[in-house]
Amino acid sequence: MKAIVDCNSFYCSCERLFRPELDRKPVVVLSNNDGCIVSRSDEAKKLGVGMAAPYFQNKDLIEKNGVATFSSNYNLYGDLSWRVMETLRVMFGKDNVEVYSVDEAFVDLDFIPADQMQRVAMDIKETVETWTGIKVSVGIAPTKVLAKVANRLSKKDKEGSNGVMVLDSQTKTDAALKQTYISSVWGVGYKYAEKLKRYGIYSAYDLSLKTMHFAKTHLGGVTGLRLWRELKGITSMQMEDELEVKKMIMTTRMFGEPVDDLKSILEAVATYTSRAAEKLRRQHGAAKHISVFIVAKEQDHHSSFKRGATISSYTTLDFATSQTHELIKPALELAKRLYEKGRSYKKAGVMLSHIVPDTSVQGNLFLPDTKNRSKLLMDTIDNINFSQRDDILKFASTGTERNWKMQQNFHSPKYTSRWNELCEVK
Repeated sequence: MKAIVDCNSFYCSCERLFRPELDRKPVVVLSNNDGCIVSRSDEAKKLGVGMAAPYFQNKDLIEKNGVATFSSNYNLYGDLSWRVMETLRVMFGKDNVEVYSVDEAFVDLDFIPADQMQRVAMDIKETVETWTGIKVSVGIAPTKVLAKVANRLSKKDKEGSNGVMVLDSQTKTDAALKQTYISSVWGVGYKYAEKLKRYGIYSAYDLSLKTMHFAKTHLGGVTGLRLWRELKGITSMQMEDELEVKKMIMTTRMFGEPVDDLKSILEAVATYTSRAAEKLRRQHGAAKHISVFIVAKEQDHHSSFKRGATISSYTTLDFATSQTHELIKPALELAKRLYEKGRSYKKAGVMLSHIVPDTSVQGNLFLPDTKNRSKLLMDTIDNINFSQRDDILKFASTGTERNWKMQQNFHSPKYTSRWNELCEVK
């Protein structure tokens, strides 16, 4: 049996944890630059606040109903996510937990007796909520896809199900599949859902009744066959190890307001390159390929949601590196090449790729020995910045004023990762 543990309205739950007066009150969390709504409490959903909708479209509704609004606080969310996942690892062992996303994890329960699944589901819920304060829903079934089905239904009826659902019989499984629209099945996108409806398939149960040949023909070959088998209760998606080494690293942000001067663009690109380089060193990697892109502001003011043109370029370095100063220089040269005077830009980003282990990077024989010791300098900067926070040491090219920084008008404190922002109890 497989379980999936899903945090309820995770970002909102994190904000409520240190603001108990917001319990059972409507809460929303906004995306970067306070642009769109990315998390809603159940109370906010009932008010009609749209998911992924622009904040300005819902602003009147939010203010009229006193909805608590927060800018994204990823330091807080990342730390609380780690606590939830670590709780599961303590309960079931690291090898039996697969972190699927920031707010979801699969747990392998094959070693648990079948007649204890309901008790285990409640134990997971109570333990995670007691240890972390984050409310969760739990779905348990023979396969990952069925566990997702169970979890979705447990979240739809939190009071009736107590936030848990166990599909431990064919009767329960069939009933759950009949309540699940085909578009809500994990792995079935909008286009496939519309295609399946033309064949009279409107629910997960309808799809489970189809033949193996149908699934393979109409659902993308092996991928569709795997999905069909999972709906039939046949394990086809194994537990996977957590990806610790990334093949690409990207850092990108929206600007607080459109910028049109080259200086601001260069400062942003240098800042994002520094952050990407720090992430690269954290996984002991070195990159040989660097890409830079900038996104222009729409010229047509009547099409508010039209995506501006993305302009990008890349270069291949002479040798792989993780040294910030060696990455900033080509990044700035690319940014200068992309910038067009007279245009306004709303976003920039940097991507590092062709990543190799830094242990395989050789020093340069044609440089003085002191030039090959930059790793010590980078380690020192990283250690100081980690201990002091807020990039206390940074390269001059990243700027000092940073007027282009994204808006975070409703940002909450970093309660769990900053000494000076600890929650005060009076």
